Amino acid sequence: MAILMVLTSHDTLGDTGKKTGFWLEEFAAPWYVFQDAGLEVVLASPAGGQPPLDPKSDEPDSQTQDTERFRKDEKAQQALANTLPLSRISASDYDAVFYPGGHGPLWDLAENPISIALIEKYWAQGKPVAAVCHAPGVLRHTHKPDGSPLVQGKRVTGFTNTEEEAVGLTKVVPFLVEDALKQAGGQFERTDDWGVYVVTDGHLVTGQNPASSTAAAQELLKLLHR
Repeated sequence: MAILMVLTSHDTLGDTGKKTGFWLEEFAAPWYVFQDAGLEVVLASPAGGQPPLDPKSDEPDSQTQDTERFRKDEKAQQALANTLPLSRISASDYDAVFYPGGHGPLWDLAENPISIALIEKYWAQGKPVAAVCHAPGVLRHTHKPDGSPLVQGKRVTGFTNTEEEAVGLTKVVPFLVEDALKQAGGQFERTDDWGVYVVTDGHLVTGQNPASSTAAAQELLKLLHR
Protein backbone atom coordinates (compact mmCIF):
# COMPACT_ATOMS: atom_id res chain seq x y z
CA MET A 1 0.00 0.00 0.00
CA ALA A 2 1.09 3.53 -0.72
CA ILE A 3 0.14 6.79 0.99
CA LEU A 4 0.57 10.25 -0.46
CA MET A 5 1.45 13.04 1.96
CA VAL A 6 0.93 16.58 0.63
CA LEU A 7 2.85 19.46 2.21
CA THR A 8 2.71 23.21 1.71
CA SER A 9 5.14 25.25 -0.36
CA HIS A 10 4.07 28.57 1.22
CA ASP A 11 6.54 30.21 3.60
CA THR A 12 5.22 33.73 4.29
CA LEU A 13 3.04 34.46 7.32
CA GLY A 14 0.74 37.06 5.81
CA ASP A 15 2.07 40.62 6.13
CA THR A 16 3.93 39.97 9.39
CA GLY A 17 7.37 39.61 7.80
CA LYS A 18 7.65 36.26 9.56
CA LYS A 19 8.03 32.81 8.08
CA THR A 20 5.63 29.88 8.13
CA GLY A 21 5.30 26.51 6.38
CA PHE A 22 4.46 23.00 7.55
CA TRP A 23 4.50 21.98 11.21
CA LEU A 24 7.27 19.48 11.89
CA GLU A 25 5.37 17.23 14.33
CA GLU A 26 2.42 17.01 11.94
CA PHE A 27 4.72 15.58 9.29
CA ALA A 28 7.01 13.47 11.46
CA ALA A 29 4.37 11.72 13.57
CA PRO A 30 2.28 10.43 10.62
CA TRP A 31 5.43 9.64 8.62
CA TYR A 32 6.55 7.19 11.31
CA VAL A 33 3.07 5.74 11.85
CA PHE A 34 3.00 4.87 8.15
CA GLN A 35 6.65 3.82 7.88
CA ASP A 36 6.43 1.58 10.94
CA ALA A 37 3.34 -0.06 9.44
CA GLY A 38 5.38 -0.97 6.35
CA LEU A 39 3.59 1.38 3.96
CA GLU A 40 5.21 3.22 1.10
CA VAL A 41 5.01 6.98 1.70
CA VAL A 42 5.41 9.47 -1.14
CA LEU A 43 5.71 13.20 -0.45
CA ALA A 44 4.43 15.97 -2.69
CA SER A 45 4.01 19.75 -2.57
CA PRO A 46 2.83 22.42 -5.01
CA ALA A 47 6.36 23.51 -5.93
CA GLY A 48 8.17 20.22 -5.33
CA GLY A 49 11.54 20.00 -3.59
CA GLN A 50 12.09 21.04 0.03
CA PRO A 51 8.91 22.38 1.64
CA PRO A 52 9.33 25.28 4.09
CA LEU A 53 9.39 24.39 7.77
CA ASP A 54 7.50 26.63 10.17
CA PRO A 55 10.33 27.91 12.40
CA LYS A 56 8.12 27.79 15.49
CA SER A 57 7.73 24.04 15.05
CA ASP A 58 11.52 23.80 15.21
CA GLU A 59 11.73 25.42 18.66
CA PRO A 60 12.63 23.28 21.71
CA ASP A 61 9.16 23.32 23.29
CA SER A 62 7.61 21.94 20.08
CA GLN A 63 9.74 18.79 19.97
CA THR A 64 8.44 15.25 20.40
CA GLN A 65 9.88 11.76 20.17
CA ASP A 66 8.94 11.73 16.48
CA THR A 67 10.65 15.03 15.68
CA GLU A 68 13.77 13.87 17.51
CA ARG A 69 13.68 10.63 15.55
CA PHE A 70 13.37 12.61 12.32
CA ARG A 71 16.49 14.64 13.09
CA LYS A 72 18.53 11.43 13.17
CA ASP A 73 16.86 9.94 10.09
CA GLU A 74 18.75 10.80 6.91
CA LYS A 75 16.35 8.80 4.73
CA ALA A 76 13.36 10.79 5.98
CA GLN A 77 15.23 14.07 5.57
CA GLN A 78 16.13 13.16 2.00
CA ALA A 79 12.54 12.28 1.20
CA LEU A 80 11.36 15.60 2.61
CA ALA A 81 13.97 17.53 0.63
CA ASN A 82 12.78 15.97 -2.60
CA THR A 83 8.99 16.18 -2.60
CA LEU A 84 7.36 15.64 -5.98
CA PRO A 85 5.52 18.53 -7.64
CA LEU A 86 1.78 18.07 -7.23
CA SER A 87 1.40 18.40 -11.01
CA ARG A 88 3.21 15.06 -11.41
CA ILE A 89 0.96 13.13 -9.02
CA SER A 90 -1.64 10.65 -10.22
CA ALA A 91 -4.33 9.83 -7.66
CA SER A 92 -4.55 6.25 -8.94
CA ASP A 93 -1.01 5.53 -7.71
CA TYR A 94 -1.91 5.85 -4.02
CA ASP A 95 -4.37 4.26 -1.63
CA ALA A 96 -4.91 7.32 0.60
CA VAL A 97 -3.84 10.92 1.07
CA PHE A 98 -2.73 12.72 4.24
CA TYR A 99 -2.28 16.47 4.67
CA PRO A 100 -0.02 17.72 7.52
CA GLY A 101 -0.81 21.22 8.75
CA GLY A 102 1.07 24.31 9.74
CA HIS A 103 -0.25 27.69 8.63
CA GLY A 104 1.22 27.38 5.12
CA PRO A 105 -1.62 25.28 3.63
CA LEU A 106 -4.13 28.05 4.34
CA TRP A 107 -2.46 30.14 1.64
CA ASP A 108 -1.55 27.63 -1.05
CA LEU A 109 -3.13 24.19 -0.72
CA ALA A 110 -6.57 25.50 0.25
CA GLU A 111 -6.70 27.37 -3.07
CA ASN A 112 -4.62 25.03 -5.25
CA PRO A 113 -6.74 23.57 -8.08
CA ILE A 114 -4.52 20.49 -8.43
CA SER A 115 -4.81 19.71 -4.72
CA ILE A 116 -8.56 20.32 -4.75
CA ALA A 117 -9.02 18.00 -7.75
CA LEU A 118 -6.82 15.37 -6.10
CA ILE A 119 -8.90 15.34 -2.92
CA GLU A 120 -12.11 15.15 -4.94
CA LYS A 121 -10.78 12.15 -6.88
CA TYR A 122 -9.83 10.31 -3.69
CA TRP A 123 -13.20 11.09 -2.20
CA ALA A 124 -15.13 9.91 -5.27
CA GLN A 125 -13.12 6.67 -5.33
CA GLY A 126 -13.81 5.95 -1.67
CA LYS A 127 -10.15 6.30 -0.70
CA PRO A 128 -9.26 7.71 2.73
CA VAL A 129 -8.64 11.44 2.95
CA ALA A 130 -6.98 12.74 6.14
CA ALA A 131 -5.86 16.16 7.34
CA VAL A 132 -4.66 17.50 10.68
CA CYS A 133 -4.64 20.88 12.46
CA HIS A 134 -4.73 23.68 9.83
CA ALA A 135 -4.77 21.20 6.96
CA PRO A 136 -8.53 20.50 7.16
CA GLY A 137 -8.72 24.01 5.69
CA VAL A 138 -7.70 22.44 2.35
CA LEU A 139 -11.22 20.98 2.22
CA ARG A 140 -12.95 24.37 2.07
CA HIS A 141 -13.36 24.41 -1.74
CA THR A 142 -13.67 20.65 -2.33
CA HIS A 143 -16.89 19.04 -3.55
CA LYS A 144 -18.52 15.63 -3.80
CA PRO A 145 -19.41 14.23 -7.24
CA ASP A 146 -22.93 15.66 -6.88
CA GLY A 147 -21.50 19.18 -6.54
CA SER A 148 -22.22 19.64 -2.85
CA PRO A 149 -19.40 20.65 -0.46
CA LEU A 150 -17.33 17.62 0.52
CA VAL A 151 -17.65 18.31 4.24
CA GLN A 152 -21.38 19.09 4.12
CA GLY A 153 -23.11 17.00 6.77
CA LYS A 154 -19.80 15.44 7.79
CA ARG A 155 -18.39 15.36 11.31
CA VAL A 156 -15.09 17.24 11.15
CA THR A 157 -12.51 18.93 13.34
CA GLY A 158 -9.45 21.12 12.85
CA PHE A 159 -7.51 23.97 14.46
CA THR A 160 -10.11 25.83 16.50
CA ASN A 161 -10.84 29.54 16.60
CA THR A 162 -9.72 29.66 20.23
CA GLU A 163 -6.43 27.91 19.42
CA GLU A 164 -5.81 30.40 16.61
CA GLU A 165 -6.58 33.22 19.02
CA ALA A 166 -4.15 31.73 21.54
CA VAL A 167 -1.30 31.87 19.04
CA GLY A 168 -2.24 35.44 18.11
CA LEU A 169 -2.84 34.89 14.40
CA THR A 170 -6.61 35.33 14.06
CA LYS A 171 -6.13 38.58 12.13
CA VAL A 172 -3.19 37.25 10.09
CA VAL A 173 -4.49 34.04 8.51
CA PRO A 174 -6.56 34.27 5.30
CA PHE A 175 -9.39 32.35 6.98
CA LEU A 176 -10.13 30.46 10.19
CA VAL A 177 -10.27 26.68 9.80
CA GLU A 178 -13.20 26.21 12.17
CA ASP A 179 -15.25 28.91 10.43
CA ALA A 180 -14.45 27.60 6.94
CA LEU A 181 -15.51 24.05 7.79
CA LYS A 182 -18.74 25.29 9.34
CA GLN A 183 -19.47 27.53 6.36
CA ALA A 184 -19.07 24.53 4.06
CA GLY A 185 -21.70 22.65 6.06
CA GLY A 186 -19.41 20.58 8.25
CA GLN A 187 -20.51 19.48 11.71
CA PHE A 188 -17.53 20.86 13.60
CA GLU A 189 -16.43 19.08 16.76
CA ARG A 190 -13.61 19.79 19.19
CA THR A 191 -12.09 19.07 22.56
CA ASP A 192 -10.24 21.50 24.83
CA ASP A 193 -7.50 23.61 23.27
CA TRP A 194 -4.38 21.52 22.53
CA GLY A 195 -6.07 18.25 23.50
CA VAL A 196 -5.96 15.16 21.28
CA TYR A 197 -9.07 14.95 19.14
CA VAL A 198 -9.69 13.08 15.88
CA VAL A 199 -12.93 12.56 13.97
CA THR A 200 -13.52 9.82 11.41
CA ASP A 201 -16.68 10.09 9.29
CA GLY A 202 -16.81 7.59 6.47
CA HIS A 203 -13.44 7.80 4.72
CA LEU A 204 -12.68 11.31 5.96
CA VAL A 205 -10.30 11.74 8.92
CA THR A 206 -9.59 15.11 10.55
CA GLY A 207 -7.44 15.98 13.58
CA GLN A 208 -7.73 19.10 15.72
CA ASN A 209 -4.12 20.18 16.36
CA PRO A 210 -0.48 19.04 16.39
CA ALA A 211 -1.08 16.71 19.34
CA SER A 212 -3.68 14.88 17.22
CA SER A 213 -1.23 13.98 14.43
CA THR A 214 -0.39 10.43 15.54
CA ALA A 215 -4.01 9.58 16.28
CA ALA A 216 -5.14 10.92 12.89
CA ALA A 217 -2.54 8.79 11.09
CA GLN A 218 -3.60 5.73 13.10
CA GLU A 219 -7.24 6.32 12.11
CA LEU A 220 -6.19 6.46 8.47
CA LEU A 221 -4.41 3.11 8.90
CA LYS A 222 -7.60 1.60 10.31
CA LEU A 223 -9.52 2.68 7.21
CA LEU A 224 -6.89 1.12 4.94
CA HIS A 225 -7.08 -2.20 6.77
CA ARG A 226 -10.85 -2.54 6.83
